[in-house]
Amino acid sequence: MPTSSSRDGLVLGRVIGDVVDQFSPTVALQVSYNGRRIMNGADLRPSAVAARPRVEVMVDPDAPNPSNPTLREYLHWLVTDIPGTTDSGYGREVICYESPRPPAGIHRVVFVLFRQMARGSVDLPPLLRHNFCTRNFAVDHGLGAPVAAAFFTCQPEGGTGGRRHVLQPPP
Repeated sequence: MPTSSSRDGLVLGRVIGDVVDQFSPTVALQVSYNGRRIMNGADLRPSAVAARPRVEVMVDPDAPNPSNPTLREYLHWLVTDIPGTTDSGYGREVICYESPRPPAGIHRVVFVLFRQMARGSVDLPPLLRHNFCTRNFAVDHGLGAPVAAAFFTCQPEGGTGGRRHVLQPPP
């Protein structure tokens, strides 16, 4: 059973609302970015990991800047057909990783995990990275509600406030 605090972080960070609708996390999502573990996703027992393939989406809902996100959501990475008992490194990269490079302000980088009905069911990549919509993508591919989500914040080098992460591709 997910803790309410894991969902509270997603609500306070406006991930629930801006990127996805309210959902109940059912799968453990452990995200490490630049060697740091992101702690705001659901913390479930490993036995909750599903055997079905999964889809992982990485977006920036604040592009190009948080006060005027005209490129919302910017798609940084899309991996499908991830075997249920492994990580994204075993999936099929549909949209190659592009490092977030926020030009201004503090940006949220959001990871959303969906369960696929079958391998190969997400076969058409989005045409553009900008103005991607995680909700519409899920509907178009019959993915249903997310099974997990997590996020972190980043900002341009030399910016002030917020957390700083050196952005490198996920393993």
